[in-house]
Amino acid sequence: MSVKKLSSKTKTPHPAWQRYKDSVKYAKHVIFHPFDGFWDLSRENRGSLAAAHTFLALFLMTRVLKLLYTNFQFINAPIQYINIYEQCASLLLPFLVLCLANWSLSTLFDGKGRFLDIYMAMCYALVPYIIIQLPLIFISHMISFDEASYYTVLMSASVVWSLFLVFAGLMQVHDYGPGKTIIFVIATVFGALVILFLVLVFFSLLSDALGYFVSLYREIVFRLH
Repeated sequence: MSVKKLSSKTKTPHPAWQRYKDSVKYAKHVIFHPFDGFWDLSRENRGSLAAAHTFLALFLMTRVLKLLYTNFQFINAPIQYINIYEQCASLLLPFLVLCLANWSLSTLFDGKGRFLDIYMAMCYALVPYIIIQLPLIFISHMISFDEASYYTVLMSASVVWSLFLVFAGLMQVHDYGPGKTIIFVIATVFGALVILFLVLVFFSLLSDALGYFVSLYREIVFRLH
């Protein structure tokens, strides 16, 4: 009787929540076994957009916390002038533009990845940056300036590890070889710069056009009155 009561009280987790937890935990396999991990991430649906969004949000949070709370001996940031929203936008916009440029050029390079596959791979590649840089914020208050070399090595390792995962992720998502992936990454960076240039030109022309119509409206109102 007691066994039945216990079994009736146990609740199985919601399938969506269970899939989210599994996809977050799968990041451990991705960062240590990138070639198999990224292949299964897109081909076997081992990843999820919810987990990708989580990693991207943690990346932005880590960047902001790093600027605000890292020991002043290791970072020179004018805290009083830091705008959290501007900092997030300055990272989020280039990140999304890189994903867009990569997806746009994949047709020319016979890539097999969809935009969502590229986005997930790029987000999962941010995990080493998060798991290393976030503890470094607290470690910076426990070490002296003479031990800055350890801090610098760990910080550089997080960036290099994430960049390597980006390379491995794009190679697996598009099913490329190493040489073609290198060319494709260079083309992606160039394509992202072109997109940013066109966006800046568009908003510049839009601003000039709005300024012209505003001045024209003021001139008409001035002459009528």
